[in-house]
Amino acid sequence: MKRIHVFTSAACNYIPKVRVLVESVRRWHPEWVVHLALSDALPAGIDLSAEPFDEVHAAAELGIPDFAGWSFCHSIVELSTAIKPFVLQRLLARDDCAGVIYLDPDTVLFSRIDEVAEVLETASIALTPHVTQPERTLDAIMDNEISSLKHGIYNLGFVAVAPTLEGRAFADWWGQRIYHFCRADIPNGLFTDQRWIDLVPAFFEGVCILRTPRLNVAPWNLTQRTLSGTAPEAVEVDGEALGFYHFTGFDSGAHRTMVQRNAAGNTTANALVDWYDAVTRALGDDPLARIPWHYGRYADGSAISAAARLIYRERVDLQQAFPDPFACAAARSYRGWWEAQGRIEYPGLFEPQAVAAEMARLTKALTPGFRGGAQTAQWDVQLLSSHLRQAFGDAGHGRRLARRAWEILRTEGLSGVRRRLVRHGDGRVDG
Repeated sequence: MKRIHVFTSAACNYIPKVRVLVESVRRWHPEWVVHLALSDALPAGIDLSAEPFDEVHAAAELGIPDFAGWSFCHSIVELSTAIKPFVLQRLLARDDCAGVIYLDPDTVLFSRIDEVAEVLETASIALTPHVTQPERTLDAIMDNEISSLKHGIYNLGFVAVAPTLEGRAFADWWGQRIYHFCRADIPNGLFTDQRWIDLVPAFFEGVCILRTPRLNVAPWNLTQRTLSGTAPEAVEVDGEALGFYHFTGFDSGAHRTMVQRNAAGNTTANALVDWYDAVTRALGDDPLARIPWHYGRYADGSAISAAARLIYRERVDLQQAFPDPFACAAARSYRGWWEAQGRIEYPGLFEPQAVAAEMARLTKALTPGFRGGAQTAQWDVQLLSSHLRQAFGDAGHGRRLARRAWEILRTEGLSGVRRRLVRHGDGRVDG
């Protein structure tokens, strides 16, 4: 029997809040299978078997190439988003998969969302834009439309994918990009996993843009959507039952500020924020909430700085010299190099007042970042031989081949010819 699989991604310290999402999924869709993508490692003695997940997928167990070095390059938010396409690939490959839905850990369902499952019967990918109508004031244009241009047109607190060839191709494509480019780097056009999705309607067939106001309601679209009714049991959006709400930026207080700015005077919106605040406040006392992020520290327990992550990510020689940058037991370790040689080569990164400007300078030019899992392209002799055999047997094919080669050489140079005659590590051939 094929079923919908829904997953979210979080570290151990966020699991108490994830329960609010999972309980809402269990209430409204008990037929779905619920998964946790764990962007963390469980400390000894911690057991998640009593948590409300059907399955837990730890980041280190996803088969991501050179995981130690790769994970070191990410902050907790970056890693939590970076593992999403790899979990998606795993779930789409299951025989019992009718579709996969991702929901951010700070979302909550308030009614059934059957339309999402129904869309996956005919579409391969379903997305929700941050905003679905033009804003009417300059403040809202700057807050919401320009913010969408910076962070991404589609909010990746939600994505749904069908187990079709196109859906699997999307998951593979997304994973290949995210492996190198899951960064919060808006000046270089990157915002973790999200900006890539702007390209999806151009690259893939069967993409459905869900514009219904009841899905993925959040502060950035409250200028366009009106909440009414009683929170949390009977909330409506423009007269429809609220499907799910995204409590983004809640811990920092930004969420409440944005609601007050975009839905000033709306009692239902404010009551919904108060409800989530009350539900989640006590969860901070849960022992899980106090577990430090495993990938935030070296093996000896000392904290990893953002600057140390950046330099490791940018320098292939260090990635090769220290394949496990977390390790500290060996005579030579990345931590040792960073404290000694790093201080000499990058003095600005060790000066609190200069570190921000120095990191901005070092990231001004976009690079591929971590290279450990990159596959070296090789000449595809079989493809070249096939073309030559056809040319010898078919004069027309030979002329077409020569004409095409000249066009590529004239417009793209030798690198363009080579690019079409290489086989990549994933089996893909350019031609």
